[in-house]
Amino acid sequence: MSKRRVVILGSTGSIGESALKVARDLPERMEVVGLAAGKNAARLLEQAREFKPRAISCTDPRDIEAGAKAAGCAVFAGDDGLCELAALPEADMVLIAIVGIAGLRPVLAAIAAGKDIAIASKEILVMAGEAVMSAARAKGVRVLPVDSEHNAIFQCLEGRTSDQVRRIILTASGGPFRTWPAADLEKVTVGQALKHPTWTMGAKITIDSATLFNKGLEMIEARWLFDVEMARVDVVVHPQSIVHSMVEFVDNSVLAQLSVTDMCFPIQYAVTWPERVPNRLPAVDFASLGQLTFEGPRRDVFPALDLARWAGEAGGTLPAVLNAANEVAVAAFLGERCGFPAIWRTVENVMHSHTNKPHASLAEIIAADSWARARAVEKIATLGK
Repeated sequence: MSKRRVVILGSTGSIGESALKVARDLPERMEVVGLAAGKNAARLLEQAREFKPRAISCTDPRDIEAGAKAAGCAVFAGDDGLCELAALPEADMVLIAIVGIAGLRPVLAAIAAGKDIAIASKEILVMAGEAVMSAARAKGVRVLPVDSEHNAIFQCLEGRTSDQVRRIILTASGGPFRTWPAADLEKVTVGQALKHPTWTMGAKITIDSATLFNKGLEMIEARWLFDVEMARVDVVVHPQSIVHSMVEFVDNSVLAQLSVTDMCFPIQYAVTWPERVPNRLPAVDFASLGQLTFEGPRRDVFPALDLARWAGEAGGTLPAVLNAANEVAVAAFLGERCGFPAIWRTVENVMHSHTNKPHASLAEIIAADSWARARAVEKIATLGK
């Protein structure tokens, strides 16, 4: 029975906090050796006092220096600090739970240092899946998915190659507006959009779930994680969020992974893989559930899935453009600077305005990300008028 020494990048977010729950539950299997947060220095120091990692990192080192010294931790800071922490000699796994492009350099640093990657930040593989997976193969590094959907697929695929797969089927809750008429979406408030029916998550991912962009990003992520074309990645709406995803094989058999809605399940499996170990998490009570239902997504009402398929099939810089424009549009909606449908209208406009660069370098991906953000800001200002 081996123990994984883990660095958690994004330790004060919802995924990071779930990872620390796993560490508390399974101290014989998971040791926290590094923690990184953005600006939530107070919570980071609380975590450091509890878990006593080798090092911690945040945006401004002045916020944590005194507390880190008392806890016996080294201090890193800023973007370079994240990369140093990701390559920490004492670590053998890095959990990437940083939203957006900020996680790209650290994940490449961790791979270069030979660390296994537990990846919860889908944007990294959306933007640079080709480069990240190629680097991981070259170093012999394992990339273990922590998203509940991709972790479910990983479990269903255990020991099977992609040529045996007919379809990867991602399940989606459908979000809070699953049954709403299209016209009513014009009047959606921020408060309504933040009420996810089954998961408790951060604001950005909760809005992405409401628009279905979260599922669109997961389609692109699955394409790279499991080495399948976009044509073999599909989505079905499953409101109960108990079946986390399914794999349909070439013999028409389907395997599914089920558990209650708790991110501790996929995090634990990534940390303990290839073993399964007991925990204190709740089991599925099928009698109480009564039924599990499935339906097709309303692509005409929620175009995010088709935009994501377009980006994933085109490859190059277009997925980075989709992701960046969506981040800007979601921030504008949360700030009440645009309406709910303006999120996908902005993304579509920016994608149509972009000249794609196939097989893009990291520099080209980062440049496309910056361009898309600026273009999205311009579009939102126009929509506001």
